[in-house]
Amino acid sequence: MYSTHSHISSFISIPFPPSKSKTHKLKYPKILHTKLCSSTPRMSLNQNSNTNLINTITKLLWGPSLPPQLLISTVRSTWSTAWQLMMSQLAPSDPTGSYTRPTSQFRLYSNPKLKVSPKDLHLYVGLPCPWAHRTLIVRALKGLEDSVPVSIASPGIDGSWEFRFFSDPDKDKLVPSLDKANGCKTLREVYKLRRGGYSGRSTVPMLWDMEKKEVLCNESYDIIEFFNSGLNEIAGNPELDLSPPALKDDIRKWNDIIYPNVNNGVYRCGFAQSQEAYDKAAEGLFRTLEMLEDHLGGSRYLCGDVLTLADVCLFTTLIRFDVVYNVLFKCTKKKLIEFTNLHGYLRDIYQIPKVAETCNMGQIMEGYYKILFPLNPGGINPIMPSGCEDEVLSKPHNRDSLSLETKVVQHSVS
Repeated sequence: MYSTHSHISSFISIPFPPSKSKTHKLKYPKILHTKLCSSTPRMSLNQNSNTNLINTITKLLWGPSLPPQLLISTVRSTWSTAWQLMMSQLAPSDPTGSYTRPTSQFRLYSNPKLKVSPKDLHLYVGLPCPWAHRTLIVRALKGLEDSVPVSIASPGIDGSWEFRFFSDPDKDKLVPSLDKANGCKTLREVYKLRRGGYSGRSTVPMLWDMEKKEVLCNESYDIIEFFNSGLNEIAGNPELDLSPPALKDDIRKWNDIIYPNVNNGVYRCGFAQSQEAYDKAAEGLFRTLEMLEDHLGGSRYLCGDVLTLADVCLFTTLIRFDVVYNVLFKCTKKKLIEFTNLHGYLRDIYQIPKVAETCNMGQIMEGYYKILFPLNPGGINPIMPSGCEDEVLSKPHNRDSLSLETKVVQHSVS
């Protein structure tokens, strides 16, 4: 479950030509000068006047020196208080300052009388969200793209999920869209369409019943289990089983390790509101990553030679690790690319047909760096790490050789 409430094209920049002076009389062709000037971004009049006003005031108050200590202390105290208030809404915590994820309100299997008609399903997701990403991957692998249409929301400036037309030059990736089921402008509006309305957190992923105008589920794991085994009559790839009966216990055991320490562990690092909470989360995260690195040295996937739902859940966190969590969430001890087996495992899954198109790295970065204001007040979106680019993720992984060898799994998940 994910909510931003509780939560590129490249170019070459050419500098201005030097200004004319008595000592420098450089001339530029008229056409070049026009292109240079027209391609340079300009501040608005409001931005210029605001900047000039601030500069004038600061010069009057303390000239070229640093701001006085009293002002720095006051601003720091004010910002800390505001940060605590914002974080209390973005990321609820326990008394120790440790992030406590809210539970999903709509569970697919909590109502035994619930009847789901496959022809009435519609999926709502957001591309930055790792929990929603799970549903997109399973939907693609099971061949449900035509049977279960999807509307892709993007985070607005206030943090709420909104729908808008988006033109992306990369035609091989999923991009944000309009609301194809209800024509709403925001996801909150969709939630409010249900009988009795709704005033809670409007999160993705969300599975919607178009006929009944009802939220069927907003718990990601319920949805991927349902996509895996509950819609085989309309799936394009019904033979694929990501949760075979013989592996269900192993899948559950791996999920019990990965969810608290990795999936939620990165959020417990990023949303920690005390040093103690951060230290505890970071220790658990990297201890688990080291264990996974060791295990995947002798096993192609978590449960052996078979891709399972546990792998899907781990993948959607790993694909965001170096591009977001390592920097923004302070998961800084090691980058994922420094884990040889984990990074090979990441590339292995990324190269499975249909998976890469669900990974829009540009949208993932914008959804975190531009929207999570308390963690990145300036809203500056950094350059994508080279190890997260498609050409690197598409390099040979050679992990298929592990499937041909009979090896004893080195780590018990009991």
